[in-house]
Amino acid sequence: MRGARAIAALVFGLVSYAAEAQQRPLKVGVLTDMTGILSSALGTGSVDAARMAIADFGGEMFGRPIEFVYADHQNKPDIGATIVRRWFDEDGVDMIADIGNSAVALAVRELVVSKNRVALFVGASSSDLTGKACSPNTAQWSHDSYLFASALPKKLIAEGKKSWFLMVQDWAFGHALQRDVTANVQAAEGKVVGSVRHPAGSADYSSLLLQAQGSGANVVAFLSAVQDLSNSIKQAREFGVGRDGKQILVAPAFLLSDAHGVGLEAAQGITFSTVWYWNMNPAARAWSMGFFARNKFMPAEAHAGTYSAVSHYLKAVKAVGTTDPKAVMKQMRQEKVVDFFQDDAWLREDGRLMRRAYVAQMKSPSESKEPWDYYKLLTAIPPEEGFRPASERACPLDQK
Repeated sequence: MRGARAIAALVFGLVSYAAEAQQRPLKVGVLTDMTGILSSALGTGSVDAARMAIADFGGEMFGRPIEFVYADHQNKPDIGATIVRRWFDEDGVDMIADIGNSAVALAVRELVVSKNRVALFVGASSSDLTGKACSPNTAQWSHDSYLFASALPKKLIAEGKKSWFLMVQDWAFGHALQRDVTANVQAAEGKVVGSVRHPAGSADYSSLLLQAQGSGANVVAFLSAVQDLSNSIKQAREFGVGRDGKQILVAPAFLLSDAHGVGLEAAQGITFSTVWYWNMNPAARAWSMGFFARNKFMPAEAHAGTYSAVSHYLKAVKAVGTTDPKAVMKQMRQEKVVDFFQDDAWLREDGRLMRRAYVAQMKSPSESKEPWDYYKLLTAIPPEEGFRPASERACPLDQK
């Protein structure tokens, strides 16, 4: 009797949840950096990409308009968590996307789990989000630090470029990337012949670049992001690092916003890994041209990823007829992700979106044929080779 009552109560709860979902608006939130150092890679582009996804879906769910909110986390975990707590407790937000800062994403993740909502991390690159911090309610939709650290060493060492010199941004992101790049170089039978660290926000890299140049390494790797990455690449060109062809410059975490900021003259030849380029195929180009018409800049990785993530979420909600996170996430894993990246990506149990990545290189000015024509996609990387193998069982969900 008790078992029958329990089953009846569960069924009633699920029916009530679905009925409630159909009586109130679906609410999507984008939490991003609107004004800080990540704003060109995230910011207004991520906000508008989510708007575009909602509009292209039809703008309504369960017969009611889909509501949309966004906020600036200012790259501060406490501010991001405060915003998300209010969204969940007071504003009825069902899902949040983008976030873009790993520290903020990890803080928000705790609330997503405890409040039983959904978060789709796009710009946030820490692979811990699908490792020790994975959850049934979250997914990672774009690049991650595992891809950054693994793709380039494998390819370049196979081509004979076995000695590496690392220039490392002296904060958590740089340290993690240094650890992982070093491990991958050694695993591929290469060697890190030297490394130097510089404070975040440095203005002068001259002495570090001279060390890199004098090391005789085949590869000089910039393990940094945003302004430090742009400045170090520009100064490397001024000092002629790599100009003689004996060294190549790589930047694992190089993004489209970096390419645009540095420019073709300084960044030509930089090699990196990516999951996105606005001109990677006809479908990507068509969507990107529409985005450009609205925003006057081409979509970066997080912008395209936010559109894709929000679109897939909305399709899943419609398919299951409820916003219940367990049902929605199950549907998101069962259904292939079809978008302008590719038509057969899939969401793994640990939340890692498995899609192709690429080894790419910046064009020279003479190779560029139109505005924003920056990348040469050199090699496609199957998802099982680019992202952390499931066999490592880094996520507690896998261990169960």
